[in-house]
Order: sequence, then C-alpha cells, then structure tokens
Amino acid sequence: MRRAWTIVALMGLLGTACGKGGGSQVVPSPSASTLPSSPSASASTPSGSPAAKLDLTRLQIKLVQVASLDRPLAMAVRSGDDGLYFAEKGGRVVALRGGQGEPKTVLDMSGEVSDGSEQGLLGLAFSPDGAFMYVNYTDLNGDTQVVEFRFEQGGVVDGSRRTVLSVDQPFSNHNGGNLVFGPDGYLYIGLGDGGSQGDPNHNGQNLGVLLAKMLRISPRPAGGAPYSIPPDNPFLGDQSARPEIWAYGLRNPWRYSFDRETGDLWIGDVGGVEREEVDLQPAGEGGQNYGWNLLEGTVPRSDNLPLGAVPPIHEYDHSAGRCVVTGGYVYRGSAIPALRGGYLFADFCVGDITALAQKGGKRTQIVKLGTSITSLNSFGEDQEGELYALSLGGAVYRIDPA
Repeated sequence: MRRAWTIVALMGLLGTACGKGGGSQVVPSPSASTLPSSPSASASTPSGSPAAKLDLTRLQIKLVQVASLDRPLAMAVRSGDDGLYFAEKGGRVVALRGGQGEPKTVLDMSGEVSDGSEQGLLGLAFSPDGAFMYVNYTDLNGDTQVVEFRFEQGGVVDGSRRTVLSVDQPFSNHNGGNLVFGPDGYLYIGLGDGGSQGDPNHNGQNLGVLLAKMLRISPRPAGGAPYSIPPDNPFLGDQSARPEIWAYGLRNPWRYSFDRETGDLWIGDVGGVEREEVDLQPAGEGGQNYGWNLLEGTVPRSDNLPLGAVPPIHEYDHSAGRCVVTGGYVYRGSAIPALRGGYLFADFCVGDITALAQKGGKRTQIVKLGTSITSLNSFGEDQEGELYALSLGGAVYRIDPA
C-alpha cells in the first residue's frame, strides 16, 4: 500500500456491498420553507463563479485556536443554534457553545464504533430545520452506518435513534464518511470504493453498488422504507443502477462541501499512488463519472478509459511530502474580504492551507497561504460562513484575517 496508508498511527482515518436498509420511495423536493484542470466541455459551467478580479496573492490569514478535542474529524452547525458541533473519531459528538468554552458531550457512541485505521465516527450533519442529527460511523464489524437522532434542547432525544442506511465494507479503509445536506434539502453521503488498494472489487464503475459513489437521499422514512429517493436522481429508473447514486467513479471522497452562494459541489477525492484531486460539480447536476478506477485524476490506469469522465479542476502528485487531499469550503464569510469566493483546502501530510480561485469551471489561481496545521484532516463552516480547520491531534482553529 502507498505510504500514506502505512502510517496508520499518523493517519488513523482518512468500502461489492449494497445498503442493508435500502429505500426506494420517491419523494418530491423538500419545501423551501424547511431550508434555512477543468471539467469536460459537456459539463455546465459552475454557477456564480468568483469574479476574475479575485486576487488570492493579497490574502493573509491567521489561526485562532478555539478548542482542544479528542481527534475531531467533522464539524457541523444547527439552524437556530449558536453551537459548533464536532464528531470525534472515538465516537463522541461534542458541542462548543458560542464558539468557545468547554465542549459538552451530546452523544457518546464510543462502545459501538470501530476506531482503527480509517474507521471511527466519520461524519456529522443536522437536518436543515435542526430537528434531526445524523452521524456516519463504522460499527464494530467495520461496516458503515448512517443513523438519525431527533434533536431537541441541545441534545439527542432518548429512544429516537433510527438507522437510515447500512453498507457492508469489505476492507477497513476508504470508508468515505462525510454527511452534508445540500441546498436542495437532500442528504449527500460520500462512500469510498471499499478499500484495500486499487479497487480490487471494481466498485468505482459499477452502478449496481453504493461504494465509490456520492449518494443523494431524503433521509426521513416514507412508504415503509427508511429513506426516499429524490425524483430527479440521475439513475432513477435504470434497472442496472442503484437509485441512490448521484455521482460515481470516486475513490474516497473524504470531505466535500457546497458553496453556500452558488450551490456548486466541491469534492476532495483522496488518490492512490498518482494523484490527489479536487472535483467541481455544477449546482444541481448529477450523474458525473469521475473516472476511478480507470482514471486517477487525469492519469490513465487502463487502456479502456470511460467516455465522458469529468476531470478534476485541480490535481497534484505526492512530491514534497504530500499524500492525502483534505477538501474544504468556498469562503463566503465577511471577516476576510480578500478570500471571498476562494476555495480553501489542504493536504493532510503537509498541512499547508491553500486557496483556489476559478472562473467558468477553470482554475485561475492557486496560492499557499503560509499557514500550516499538523494532520489537518477536515474543515468546518459556521452559520456566518467563517471557516475552521480541524487537526487529528485535537486542535480546532478558526481562520481569521491576519
């Protein structure tokens, strides 16, 4: 295996299987009142591209530590709540009220979570109305579980736990694990290819399995099923494909996010031996094939290349100690005007926070911001659009103007 995966103690995280609890009910979009290198020529231009005058070279930032936690992997916020919520690898969800002070435990699943290698409590999200909390973790058998809890008065409601989706994982790595509600109100679930190395089960191009995919579902039960399928999912009605699939050909989409202003989806897809990649998906458009395991970024891995595969907006190799991409966010806050519209991401092994500008789906600028965090494994976005960086070592930083 590549060196990044052999340093298990350093990494500690970053899965042919079908969902055990698969739903097939089709539902309409949620009511709006409940919602608080370049792509191929055939792809639509991402909406609301940053203005051409965006100049990241003028940008200066600093890091302000706001918390010290036990291996934080994900951050989420809740509508009408000033807390910052964090998923810790070992199985706890903790809240930081007002962005400071001592964190409070709101859920402890440490006895149910496998905590080896890339496993653990990997993802956290709240429904747009704040009524439900969703977690994504690997259970004691190493399989993916997406679970829902009703959430009231700052904590989970006793007895409200409900399993939304279960996915068998053939190996202990490439679990994906992120959970994000899109601007359409649906839940996006990123799953890796099932692990080992090189996708031995060929899940990347297999539309009959959930692994190596971006899923899109309505997570509330309907028609006797634990979740529902949005009516505009791209493979709905295709008997050879799982209807939950939104996009495919992903190796391990560890962290991804929506631009809160444009609705575009940014995916940091962890690579193998050749490339780390950042993919940019236009708002509201699904069905993309990002190429794995026939392509790794733009590097061919087969003579039989997929037609219409979408190349990344940015890719990089493993020189200079780089190993694993950590996807981030497009900055839409107000504290750092020079960064507004720029996409922030990093590399786990090097830790350099990097900003990317794009116009019309093509990268126009990429700048290292001169700030590094050891074992930077995730980013977070608060209610105001300000960004945070999480270290596997425990530190949580707010990104401020220098």
